[in-house]
Amino acid sequence: MQGKSAIITQSNYIPWKGYFDSIRKVDVFVVYDDMQFTKRDWRNRNLIKTPQGLKWLTIPVEVKGKYFQKIKDTKIAEKDWNYKHWEIIKQNYKNAKCYKENSDWLERLYRNCNYEFLTDVNLHFIREINKYLEINTEIRFSSEFHLAEEKNERLLNICKELNISDYYTGTAAKEYLNENIFIMNKVEVHYWDYSIYPVYEQINGDFEHGVSVIDLIMNEGAKSKYFLIKHE
Repeated sequence: MQGKSAIITQSNYIPWKGYFDSIRKVDVFVVYDDMQFTKRDWRNRNLIKTPQGLKWLTIPVEVKGKYFQKIKDTKIAEKDWNYKHWEIIKQNYKNAKCYKENSDWLERLYRNCNYEFLTDVNLHFIREINKYLEINTEIRFSSEFHLAEEKNERLLNICKELNISDYYTGTAAKEYLNENIFIMNKVEVHYWDYSIYPVYEQINGDFEHGVSVIDLIMNEGAKSKYFLIKHE
């Protein structure tokens, strides 16, 4: 049986275009939400552009006294956060070229996002944005697999159970990843290059690559998929 390609990474809130490019490139996207939740990270927040500069949209979550909770166990702390976020997006993108064609769809996504756990919120958006960008990659969850104690073994075991031959990850993984054990198990490791994206038409100041994919969708609409460049 021919091997497949995969990424194994945490769920993020309305991630940037590179996150979706990564999903599009592989056969299987494994949501690695058995990891510890980290504050001031991408799990529950992301950036949008405003006339005043970059702004964080942050989902309030329960963290007090829960120092070692996993991402998948992290609960939402405020019921109407979704309405607030939509109002902020609407206010700052109402003059974007493709706002009108996408506002109803995105508003429904926000108004129907009433989940208790952060992972469910993140996957609510990721799944629907995947559809919008015509990404059909299979989604699995780390909780489905046998998870070893050591981090490298955890990742390798997931790859082996899925018959993965090519494992993709970010360059930050070079600090901890033991490539030798992957090679010994016939899994080739690849590192993403996020430096080759074309610019697109943005509003609200100088161009910024590292903002939520919502920015791309509001500015380029149906053409958004063409700004996700394959890593060859």
